Formats: sequence, structure tokens, C-alpha cells
Amino acid sequence: MYIIPAIDILDGKVVRLTEGDYNQKTVYDVSIADMIETYRSNGTEFIHIIDLNGAKGDFSNQAALFEVIKKTDMRVQYGGGIRTIKQVTDLLDAGIHRVIVGTQAITNPDFLQELSKEVGKKYDYANRIVIAIDVLDEVIKYSGWMESSPIKLMDYVDKCLQLGFFRFLCTDINKDGKLGGAAIDLYKKLLEHSPFIKLIASGGVSSMKDIEELDKYDIRSVVVGKAIYENRITIEQIKEWNLKQMTSL
Repeated sequence: MYIIPAIDILDGKVVRLTEGDYNQKTVYDVSIADMIETYRSNGTEFIHIIDLNGAKGDFSNQAALFEVIKKTDMRVQYGGGIRTIKQVTDLLDAGIHRVIVGTQAITNPDFLQELSKEVGKKYDYANRIVIAIDVLDEVIKYSGWMESSPIKLMDYVDKCLQLGFFRFLCTDINKDGKLGGAAIDLYKKLLEHSPFIKLIASGGVSSMKDIEELDKYDIRSVVVGKAIYENRITIEQIKEWNLKQMTSL
């Protein structure tokens, strides 16, 4: 299991939210470029970047953000307001390694099928597209976690798998930003239902002990944010852990 450091951007600043609430944010006194360089210089190969403005349809961050991203040689997993197939293909063409899709995949019944066809013409869409599943008490949330979907969690996973998507980023909103431990029970349910998915855990990680607990299950990677900014997990610990991992991202 690989640790992927996270950078969340809101109004051009590095932040972390609690339970996805834009009114419960912690702003960190560090630039996006400095955070990326800190990770890169310490051996990080993969980074997770979310445009929180984009998640609400405001793309004012994007130009400046991409000026920074294109200067790094790290692989970037990117999300936040990706609503069209053109956005996905443009991001992949720009060098983004993985694109995260969420809201449109949930609200538009035909989006994923069209996405697989169009992206599949040029890219290995199954590995380059990540399906975001943001969950609150097993209810799927979207649009920056502000709306609820009537689709049942496991039914949605099955639909995605049928269309050839098997890489999922699952965030338990109850856990996010609280540093209270990861959503082990939720991840166990997902893996018991679909053992072959490539699961990326997100939310609640507070220490290397949480990482060790997640590693007991077939979770491919884990996104860690606030625990790093609050110095509960060091970049050196992440480097040491990732060097030992043989599992493919």
C-alpha cells in the first residue's frame, strides 16, 4: 500500500477541510509550489491534488495551479469539478497521470460509458480514471459533498465495474479531516463486495499506526493530508514506508 500525500487548494491557498465543510477549513502558511517541491525533494513519486473551488464549479484556481503542476516530474492524481469528457482528455493530454471523476459520473447515467469510449481511444482509461466515492453514512455525496445520491453504494460500484472502471477513491466524510482513524469497516465492506477493485483510501488517517492497520487489507494506496500538515506523520516516514512497498500503484 502506497502513501499518496494530498494537497487541497481553496482560493489559491493550501487548506484542509473537516467533514468536507468549506466553513471548517484550516489554512496552511505554505505555497502550493513549496509543498510540491517538498514532497518531490523527499522522494515522493505520486501526489494527490484537489481543486476545492473547482468542485463547486469555480475554476479560478486552475490556471495558476497548472503552471505549478506542469513543472514537476511527479505523477499527479487530480480532481475537482471534472464534469466533461473534454476536461478529462485535456487533463490527460496535459500530463496529469490520473483524473478523478465524481459528480458527473453519479448524476449522468451515460457519462461513464461515453468516457470509456472516448478516453479509451487514446489512453488506458481503466488505470487513468479514478472514480470518487464520497460517502456519508453509506450515502453517496457529490457536488463538493453538498448533494446526496439515491444510488446505493454497492450498486454504484457494480455499475462502474461493468463499464471497466475498477480504481476507486473512497472517502468517508464522517472521518475526513478529524484525525480519528480511517474508515476500516467501510473499506472492508467494499472489498468483500468486490475483491478485485483497486481501492484508494482517504480520510481520517492520523498516524503511522492507522497506515499499518489499513495495510492489513488489500488497499492499493491511501491519501494522507492533515496528518502531514499537523506533523503527526512526517515526510521522512512516508518516504521510508513507500520505499518498502512492492504493490503497484
